[in-house]
Amino acid sequence: MGYDIDRFVGYVNEGLLCSICRDVLEDPLQAPCEHAFCAACIHGWLVHHSNCPEDRQAIDVSLLRPLYRYMKNDLNRLQLHCRNREYGCEMICSLESIDRHERECEYSQIPCSNAGCTVQIERRNLDGHLAVCEYRSRECPNGCGYTILSAEDTQHNCVAELRTELELLRSEMICKVEEAKHEMESRLDSQRRHMVQKESILQNEIEELKSQISRLMSDVRSLMAVERQHRQELEQAELEKREL
Repeated sequence: MGYDIDRFVGYVNEGLLCSICRDVLEDPLQAPCEHAFCAACIHGWLVHHSNCPEDRQAIDVSLLRPLYRYMKNDLNRLQLHCRNREYGCEMICSLESIDRHERECEYSQIPCSNAGCTVQIERRNLDGHLAVCEYRSRECPNGCGYTILSAEDTQHNCVAELRTELELLRSEMICKVEEAKHEMESRLDSQRRHMVQKESILQNEIEELKSQISRLMSDVRSLMAVERQHRQELEQAELEKREL
């Protein structure tokens, strides 16, 4: 469906009217025969027909094209009243910007944001309604911290609510303690495994060092034996020299 022609200020060219609903074009599409339609209107028509509703020429969805640029510009420049005119909005703006205005219009009817409330209220009066809405959330005036969401909640038992809150806190604390305990145990196990691994590596290094020292001692003993033999040979040579 198009925009109600009664909302527009001044003359509206016949070419800017939908050939089906006869209102001003909304999301316009054009057929090869140059007749223009609202997108919703022509799509609905083509579900049951395969021709143009004006001249009965055959058309298909694939043949529909956007409106000519000059016609689109003429359409966007049309001036019209806000749809909330009946509620007091006196804004008149171009068709190109009307959607943006109406999304933010202070006279728009919007639902109350409180769960359970079915009241539709003008955007400009929403804050005042929320302050007195029977479905508004507020804390218990007795100080128990309970959030009152409806009129029935005003009769709640503060002691029972505090007990429930205490049990929840206790459960949360127990869970957190258990989580911390498991985390610490996991860390200790990890450190223990790391220390065992390091101890094994150190033990292997010690054994390797012992093996190296043993080999060095054996080499030293061999060198000392060779040295003694050389000394004896030198002493024997010295004796032979003296005899000569």
